[in-house]
Amino acid sequence: MREILKQDEVDILLASAGNIEALLAEGAFSETSVQPAFRANETTDVWANIRGGTYDDTPSRPYRGADLAFAQADLCLYSITFNNDADADAAALNAYATFRREARERGLRHFLEVFNPNRTGAIEPETVGAYVVDCILRLMASLTQAERPEFLKVAYNGPAAMEELAGHDPSLPVGVLGGSGATHRDTFELIAQGERHGARLALFGRKINQAEDQCSLIAWMRRVADREATPEEAVRGYHAGLAQRGLAPDRDLGDDLAITDDVLRNAA
Repeated sequence: MREILKQDEVDILLASAGNIEALLAEGAFSETSVQPAFRANETTDVWANIRGGTYDDTPSRPYRGADLAFAQADLCLYSITFNNDADADAAALNAYATFRREARERGLRHFLEVFNPNRTGAIEPETVGAYVVDCILRLMASLTQAERPEFLKVAYNGPAAMEELAGHDPSLPVGVLGGSGATHRDTFELIAQGERHGARLALFGRKINQAEDQCSLIAWMRRVADREATPEEAVRGYHAGLAQRGLAPDRDLGDDLAITDDVLRNAA
């Protein structure tokens, strides 16, 4: 995180409340244009990647560990997961309403992350994109301007879903979340396709964390987002940079140029 701040390429650095506190205390943000943001909650599906964890076997439940009274930044992320389950979804919506009230009282802004259903069989695969869009639009219709998030962070469910969500209310910017790691072509393709169909932010975690050279990947992500490089050019440029620095790539160039995500491949 310190190296990413020194690079000063990202607009926002999202981290846990504890890590943001530590970075601010040492002045890591002081000479950058990066906005600090902390994760205000962790739905239980976020915990699914814990070793031995089986949280994905049940619908996501809301959990908020961060105490807003000790917030070290004025921007935070709130996550919600809809599972087509009335009880689970109502609990998630009520928890979000409670958070919004507390955030307003503390003078905090937030952006909203909406995950795809984590429960197997919650919705037919071909309907996931439309389902998530409808859930978001129904939720946003209940909120006044003072309650709304600064922007959205959603999974990329193809061009139609992204265009429908982004086009419904242009005053609410939509960003794509990165999800699990895959090929670097998937990473760059996700940014390019998302931007082409209405997304205005790329909010990636694991795809950056798992890269051989995080700062180099971020630099190429920025070039793709600004349409200065195609996804294929970015993969080749990234690999060339690894070679110059004597770093071994996790995948051969040929393998890394492949689009492995079905949603991305079908729209490429």
